[in-house]
Amino acid sequence: MSRIISALLLAFSSVSLWAQGVSPELAQNAPERHVVVPGDTLWGIAGKFLKDPFRWNELWKRNAEEIRNPHRIYPGQIIVLERHGADGRPQLKLLEPEMVKLAPRIREESLAKREIPAIPQRVIEPFLTVPLVTGEDELDRSPRIVAIEEGRVNASDGNKVYVAGATDGNATRQWQIYRPGRKLVDPESGEALGYEAQMLGTALFEAAGTPATFRIGRAKSEIARGDRLVPAPRPDIVSYPQRLPAVPVAARILSIDQGVRTGGVLSVISLSRGAKNGVEVGHVLALYRVGEKVRDRTSGSWENYTTPDERIGLIYVFRVFERVAYALVMEADRPFTTGDLVRNP
Repeated sequence: MSRIISALLLAFSSVSLWAQGVSPELAQNAPERHVVVPGDTLWGIAGKFLKDPFRWNELWKRNAEEIRNPHRIYPGQIIVLERHGADGRPQLKLLEPEMVKLAPRIREESLAKREIPAIPQRVIEPFLTVPLVTGEDELDRSPRIVAIEEGRVNASDGNKVYVAGATDGNATRQWQIYRPGRKLVDPESGEALGYEAQMLGTALFEAAGTPATFRIGRAKSEIARGDRLVPAPRPDIVSYPQRLPAVPVAARILSIDQGVRTGGVLSVISLSRGAKNGVEVGHVLALYRVGEKVRDRTSGSWENYTTPDERIGLIYVFRVFERVAYALVMEADRPFTTGDLVRNP
């Protein structure tokens, strides 16, 4: 997990390449200093100083030896805003607690050993392993539940289930239980992109056999005969490369969070493009609201127009399938909805 969070931190520096040559604009009422405390996030701190938080990397004093990586900041450190040159160009400097003269009755606290995350970890963790997109018949080839202990119709926490086709059960102890879900359709072409399977719960392998024995760990929904088992992925070994896409990307939003109509900052969205289209984990993309179709009622021509697409935010891709990807919305200055656009900045 620490590798994942570190990758998110580094992603913000990649985005700074978009705006080289123009000094970052300070946020209104930017503080002269900020003491980092547990619970802070990198994006939140950057937003205190900058109008565009993704330009965080550009503001650091380049010759400062005390800060080698502006994306690794720890509770207890102090971020100071300085101004340099005739134009008062802003720069940030990092101070350690021992470099600051403490006022009476203020106790110096030791630095935490873990850097602050880019975002609250709870936001992204639930989505690192759960989204599963398959081909039309792919899930049909996975091990399936053929019986539940005591002849039950549905299984719940702690129940034994008997599974056919689990030939590698000894090698894989933790499994996830899925049921075929909704079809994902490209809103532009109408082409089927895959099927978003419904995650029902978790199971632990107990004994080999025909069928093999598993025990339900946690049931999120009713689990029944015919439901499928998939080995649980291990998010702690995922490594996220950070870069802008090397190819043009133009996608539509397929869904938002758990099926809500509109989204905002820290929403998780699914995209109509995936690995086949050059999308990779770590890509930073821009979010656009689709232009509106309007009719000119000011003249007799009644000509139709489409207003320009409007950029409203930034997203970070964290999970990629063959033709679908999932991303976290890092910035959004207004709500967006399914069908809105995602493309290169």
